[in-house]
Amino acid sequence: MTKEPYSTKTTANEKGIHTDFQNNMTYGEYLKLDLILAGQERLSDHHDEMLFIIIHQVSELWMKLILHETTAAIESIQSGDLQTSFKRLARVSKIQSQIIQAWDVLSTLTPAEYMEFRDSLGQASGFQSHQYRLIEFALGYKTPHILKIYEKDEVLHKELTEAYHSPGLYDVAIKALAKAGFKINPDILNRDYSKPYEEDESVKDAWLTVYRDVEQYWDLYQLAEKLVDIEDWLQQWRFRHMKTVERIIGFKVGTGGSSGVNYLKKVLDQRFFPELWNLRTEI
Repeated sequence: MTKEPYSTKTTANEKGIHTDFQNNMTYGEYLKLDLILAGQERLSDHHDEMLFIIIHQVSELWMKLILHETTAAIESIQSGDLQTSFKRLARVSKIQSQIIQAWDVLSTLTPAEYMEFRDSLGQASGFQSHQYRLIEFALGYKTPHILKIYEKDEVLHKELTEAYHSPGLYDVAIKALAKAGFKINPDILNRDYSKPYEEDESVKDAWLTVYRDVEQYWDLYQLAEKLVDIEDWLQQWRFRHMKTVERIIGFKVGTGGSSGVNYLKKVLDQRFFPELWNLRTEI
């Protein structure tokens, strides 16, 4: 006697499951899966190009959510709603952990396999990821030459230019310090947001006070640690990126024209929230 599969019996017992979607929206329609799953067009016949495409598309989707949450966090901090910002920033850190794991999957691509389709990429490169640049802008790292990459797309260039001149996470966090009564250098509070942030003594002193009296400044302390979490995860992502590139192409020049591994090593020295790291030596 053949037994009915457990899964079949389980489904049969669920009398309320909807099966008629002639006039109702389906799961695939809601997620627009037809568009998403049609976006993996290999430019070569090599099997592993599919892996390369999907890893980068998945990372871009995660970055979209990072930007969604980071923008909301900035708005929450600006309005004085620090508790809501903590939720947003904690979610960003979890997303970052997912993106880091993507490098483990891409690392299954060997140098010989990648070279079979690398030429198909032309000059296209992750260096040109506009969402990654928006994330850098939100964290305060801005360099003017980056904007030129996006002049081909007028709408995209406008979006990036606006973000380039907008306050980042650390800018609004410093203003939260000022609102709490800390004496912050006016030049910092009124600085040109298109310039990279430079460490300031008044900001360091304010954060030192927060860390030395956590009970009194608990919300600001939580905010600071959330920022450290995000920078920590981003640097781990950068490190895994660098090692994955080195593993696959060694020290070749990147498809986008950068020095590849040498460039990726340099960005590991960039800091977004310098006072929050340096104060750890002083407390």
